[in-house]
Amino acid sequence: MQEYETLKRLVDEAADDVSKAQGGNKAAGTRVRKKMQEIKAAAQDVRKKILEGRDGSEGAEGAEGGAGAGGGGGAGGGESE
Repeated sequence: MQEYETLKRLVDEAADDVSKAQGGNKAAGTRVRKKMQEIKAAAQDVRKKILEGRDGSEGAEGAEGGAGAGGGGGAGGGESE
């Protein structure tokens, strides 16, 4: 799945800057925070893709999957603040 590969790549790209930020490098911290926003969006893309696959194979749960996607997005938004 391309979305998952993108997510893994973004996490790998952040690794060096995370180490630098832990050492007190403020610029690296800023880069990590920016990359984390990209990671969050990529994770949401993976989640949507998984739900599409589930909804496509199970027609009866299609409405439930849609409600779960909305509920999950709301909960995720609350956690990030």
